[in-house]
Amino acid sequence: MATTTSGFGYFFQGLSLISKPGVKRFVAIPLLINIIIFAVVIVVLDSYVSELIKAYIPDDWYGWIKVLLKIIYYLIAFIAVFFTFSIVANIVGAPFNGPLAAAVEKHITGITPPGSDRNIMAEFTVIMLSEAKKWLYFLMLATPLGILTLVLFFIPVVNFIIPIIWFLFGAWMYSIEYSDYPMGNYGLTFSEIRREISKKRMMSMGFGSAVTLGTMTPLFNFIVMPVAVAGATAMRVEQFPISAK
Repeated sequence: MATTTSGFGYFFQGLSLISKPGVKRFVAIPLLINIIIFAVVIVVLDSYVSELIKAYIPDDWYGWIKVLLKIIYYLIAFIAVFFTFSIVANIVGAPFNGPLAAAVEKHITGITPPGSDRNIMAEFTVIMLSEAKKWLYFLMLATPLGILTLVLFFIPVVNFIIPIIWFLFGAWMYSIEYSDYPMGNYGLTFSEIRREISKKRMMSMGFGSAVTLGTMTPLFNFIVMPVAVAGATAMRVEQFPISAK
């Protein structure tokens, strides 16, 4: 029986799979690119925030107020960076995720999936089209959810469920995001992938919840993407048997 906890388990299974022979090379390249991008963003951000502090916090303010405001400035900035980094990481790593899923599946089953013979440029075209569909789907769901959030915000006590709603929404989106790569290698369309993971919704939500928590964890979020792709591939192999089209 597919349960929420088994979804969590597949995510952590991905942690061990990314270090296997034949898989590591598909992890190293996007990881290195993301580290470089992150380092550059941090340096630029630090310079930008320093200028903001100089411009808006007078030197003659009481010491503890100035320190407190500096902490708030940097905290907000770095939270924004960590969440933005997840989006950038997916864009940069997207062309490598299909081949990564194929390598993981070959390691598990000994069989190479049919969509793994695309070159990087062909993979990039396919993935960007898929990403566009996912973003459209995201906006279609996020817009009414945002309106609901505004309504709930003004209702005392009830408004405490707002973070829970958005967490569950994020978990569902991540389950689609990372299931796309191993299932996409078999030619499944975006709508077909949604239907497949909906068959075992609790397990898919468990997997997506683990990814969401990993994305929110500083430093660990550097490797969340390849771990999630590997975990989703293991989940696909064991829970969603698919025949090549």
